Amino acid sequence: MTIDEALARPTISVPDAGALFFGLGRNAAYDAAKSGEIPTIRIGGRIVVPVAPLAERVGLRSTIGTAA
Repeated sequence: MTIDEALARPTISVPDAGALFFGLGRNAAYDAAKSGEIPTIRIGGRIVVPVAPLAERVGLRSTIGTAA
């Protein structure tokens, strides 16, 4: 997944968020999510990262819902 693909989605996985936005590995991404450094939400049994708040946190803008 690229950063542009992530910015077009409402949520992404914790490992993808860690890797794309912070250069973290899988375990470090889950540690950051557990400590609250990466914001997460629970949808059903999955823990995912909402892209818009994370993108704003690192100075990017989400493109969710915009025409391509």
